[in-house]
Amino acid sequence: MAPAAKANQKTSNGRTTPASRMYLIKPIPQWLKVPSYQNISTDDVRTEVMVHFFCAIGNFVTLAHRIFNVTNIRFMKLFIKNMVCIRCQMVVKAELEKLNVPYTYVKIGEAEIIGEISPQQLERLDIGLKKSGLLLMDDKKSILVEKIKSAIIELVHYTDEQIKVNLSDYLSEKLSYDYTYMANLFSEVKGITIEKFYLIHKIEKVKELIVYDELNLTEIAYKMHYSSVSHLSNQFKKFTGLTPSHFKKLKNKRRSTLEDV
Repeated sequence: MAPAAKANQKTSNGRTTPASRMYLIKPIPQWLKVPSYQNISTDDVRTEVMVHFFCAIGNFVTLAHRIFNVTNIRFMKLFIKNMVCIRCQMVVKAELEKLNVPYTYVKIGEAEIIGEISPQQLERLDIGLKKSGLLLMDDKKSILVEKIKSAIIELVHYTDEQIKVNLSDYLSEKLSYDYTYMANLFSEVKGITIEKFYLIHKIEKVKELIVYDELNLTEIAYKMHYSSVSHLSNQFKKFTGLTPSHFKKLKNKRRSTLEDV
């Protein structure tokens, strides 16, 4: 049986408020909840708080800049070589926070900081990043090559959406450079074509998906935007010398051997 409708209620000033207009207390949104820090070390808590603090500063300043058209806030981009994963982004964030340098974002290949960074801070940042195999860049050609690499890595490893244009048009639009110039520069610096670099990363992603063993080959082919399983298998064998099925068997055999030790 349906519950009876709530009766109208009187407010303190004597007015009657329909039940349909009474405000309901909703649960606190997940993003407003403060995480529990039980069983976590003091250093971990301090790091977590600092991450949230700097992110909040960056978000606030960026929002103020966009809404109120504040012109006296300066932003500076740092370009970083060898960033290929989320862990690399965490390293960069941690090093910036050690130096009390607020930032708006950190993504693969670059970071945007608020204000200016002193030569001493820049030197200390460079030293800190090198410990993790990351390098600050200031050469324009090197920066462009790293941007090309970052764009491809993001496209292959962190984006499920298929690009609606070919790779050359996608990179030209994203990076605002002529593709022929980028292709020649990339080949000159890396000794490999952009297309081959792209395909190598696609095959590495396919390997990863095979090892995870959550999708079958048909699903992997669809996820990686191959026209068919046959197309995927042919390209996989061309780069690895193995079919996807053979690669999967070898991985399973190796895993079984290790578990038997």
